[in-house]
Amino acid sequence: MPSVADIVAFLERFAPLELAEEWDNVGLLLGDRQREAPRVLTCLTLTPDVAREAIEKRAGLIVTHHPILFRAVKRLTADNSEGRMLLDLMAAGVAVYSPHTAYDSAGDGINEQLARSLGLTGVEPLRPLPGERECKIVCFVPREHLAPVQEALWSAGAGNIGEYSKCSFALDGTGSFEGSAAAKPAVGQAQRLESVAEVRLEMICPEALVSDALRRLRAAHPYEEPACDVYPLAAQPARFGSGRMGTLTVPTALGDLLSIVREKLGASPLPFVGDPRQPVSRVALACGSGGEFLPAAISRRCHVLVTGEARFHTCLEARESGIGLVLAGHYATERPAMEYLAGILSREFPGTVVWASEVERDPIQWK
Repeated sequence: MPSVADIVAFLERFAPLELAEEWDNVGLLLGDRQREAPRVLTCLTLTPDVAREAIEKRAGLIVTHHPILFRAVKRLTADNSEGRMLLDLMAAGVAVYSPHTAYDSAGDGINEQLARSLGLTGVEPLRPLPGERECKIVCFVPREHLAPVQEALWSAGAGNIGEYSKCSFALDGTGSFEGSAAAKPAVGQAQRLESVAEVRLEMICPEALVSDALRRLRAAHPYEEPACDVYPLAAQPARFGSGRMGTLTVPTALGDLLSIVREKLGASPLPFVGDPRQPVSRVALACGSGGEFLPAAISRRCHVLVTGEARFHTCLEARESGIGLVLAGHYATERPAMEYLAGILSREFPGTVVWASEVERDPIQWK
């Protein structure tokens, strides 16, 4: 039977917490990591009725998208509804975990799921995270010492490309050198021109690890003064970031896109900004309250931003900028992802009962 710690470890791999926004409060927010979690409930927001459901059905862990304890708490008492809810959960031994914006931005996270549901292609982050700066280390080493030098660089964190590790390139050649009278060459003699069969070794290395990599290289290299070059590399396209953008397989009108969003997300009625006749193909996505992504959508020349909700002045900005804005609802853009996550956890922990809250409802109603 998995513990809270086992499930938390999986969630942190599935939606790494470093993807969360700086202002967010993510991770295990309540509970004992060592307790067993035979039953897990997922929800969009942990409200008193959802908490009662979890307690009555003996959940050991609640995975709520929206965090509890979002602001600093000076006292925890039963004098208000949140305090009573948290005290009840603590008394019942129910832990609470929130992935929030880490889940929004994860590789199989909420915005990625929205992009799939709308059939977008060429999907990439709308607001990319700054990519890690990388360098290429080039050195020259006798072939018989190639393996120790490679291992030294790999042990420093060099040689990783995407999902591949221990990557390098080696090319045979001839090196020449002449040491001074004070030199102590590993090959040949001082004050004599030497030619040696060498290998040109190339390896990618994160900029932050270059100093340690060179130190290890020199320790493993047979030469007194190894020849090494370090080349800074151009930034690569970011693999991670917040929001998403992609292209519709068939360009359409904004009005037709509204019908697609309504069908896929069950969002009705569907507020929007823009001319229903305007053509759209490049679509930006930001789940929940994503109006802050409008400037990024404009700068990246998207035709429309689909989000859950936005401020009135954001709607005015969209109208003045000529970009469509579709407000599909906070609940509609995020709750399905918690049902999806329940399925993921069920498959990952087959002996655990996992379900999405059955009492949770969108608080906004339409007559």
